[in-house]
Amino acid sequence: MRKTKSLHPSTLVIKTSLSLFFALFLGLARPDPDPLQDYCVADQKPPQAQSVFINGAACINPKLVVPSHFATSALGKPGNTKANAFGFNVTLASIANLPGLNTMGLTMARVDIGPNGLVPPHAHPRASEVTVCLKGSLLVGFVDTTNKLFTQQLRAGDSFVFPKGLIHFLYNLDSGSEALAISGLSSQNPGAQIASLATFTSKPLLPDVVLEKAFQITGQDVMRIRKNLGG
Repeated sequence: MRKTKSLHPSTLVIKTSLSLFFALFLGLARPDPDPLQDYCVADQKPPQAQSVFINGAACINPKLVVPSHFATSALGKPGNTKANAFGFNVTLASIANLPGLNTMGLTMARVDIGPNGLVPPHAHPRASEVTVCLKGSLLVGFVDTTNKLFTQQLRAGDSFVFPKGLIHFLYNLDSGSEALAISGLSSQNPGAQIASLATFTSKPLLPDVVLEKAFQITGQDVMRIRKNLGG
């Protein structure tokens, strides 16, 4: 008889975690309206060429749909974690590179985090998020509306759920190597708002007095923080 190769324990853990992740994620992907057809592959014409604007993207003619509309390799490419001061990069699989996602109520993301890098406190106003750590060691957490903090350390194969609309973060605990995670979000357009950037680098800027009172800081502090954040 032919012997079957046994999987390495760490590989088995990651495969099992990914299976549970996708099962849980697909169960959560319901906030967007349900589609009224099998699929609605996004029409990727530039906005100026569109004559009708709808909540989402218009469909192409179903007769023009091909298998490649439902596939992408976008998440297979590492992101540049040195492109910002926080040390992270998010690569999305969205209707821009996976038009078959249109009306399916979900988005996938690859999250690369540099050594001691941080995905800073942020929120997705239209989606819950399930994250699975594929490599490295992550400290993740969210704050609920009573200001209670929930944190967990994740290793390869571990998963964590961030409730819809709540502030959350991901931090790479390793100072010597990058971490990698995959996230699923329960909306075609989850939105993302980084708290520090929204507060200090909005356009136009929030009045200094608002920030001074909200954070109990001085005008000089406001200027210094804005400068550090590129505002």
